[in-house]
Amino acid sequence: MNISHHFDDATLMAYSAGSLPQGMALLVACHLHWCEHCRERVDATNAVGGVLLDDIEPVSLGEGALNDLLARLDEPEQELAKPVSRQPASAAGQLPAPLADLVGCDIDELPWKRLGYGVRQVDLDLDGPGATRLLRISPGVSVPHHTHTGNELTLILSGSYNDEVGRFCRGDVADLDGEMEHQPLVDTDEDCICLIATDAPLKFTGLFGRLVQPFIGL
Repeated sequence: MNISHHFDDATLMAYSAGSLPQGMALLVACHLHWCEHCRERVDATNAVGGVLLDDIEPVSLGEGALNDLLARLDEPEQELAKPVSRQPASAAGQLPAPLADLVGCDIDELPWKRLGYGVRQVDLDLDGPGATRLLRISPGVSVPHHTHTGNELTLILSGSYNDEVGRFCRGDVADLDGEMEHQPLVDTDEDCICLIATDAPLKFTGLFGRLVQPFIGL
């Protein structure tokens, strides 16, 4: 797999710190499953975090602090949110392992819902701000021109699209913020299937996009 587009440093640092929303942490873990380059970068950010922790001056704990800490350790963990830097370099089948474990079936067996001409989605309904969904776009179809009110991460699972940033193929990620305005267009003869995680709604800039946005939930 030839991966050309990777995450920003800030995204990987947030992943290492465990501060990403659940859907974005899932998406990063899926990319790491395929991308050795980003796994090495996460190892580096983990090492930096360890050095910073070593430099922190110890402080005395107040009465009952140890019991509070032990109680927190007993709380259920959010499995998708904690950083995991080492994943196998290859995936069996079309989906990376973290996503395959979540959906539990082949991608064609998922309950795809039509959003409009040539566009279908599956809402993964994860906790946290924003939304996490699978988007399936037919050949030659484009998503309405839009920008973002927050951050958007996109991982290409199959097919490809091009936009104002460049061409994105299987394994590539688009790491976008509110300053980016684009219109992805599927440029091959197969469906483009993407995993998309946002922490705020999209902002459609064209008249048609603004009209349909309340109905499609993006």
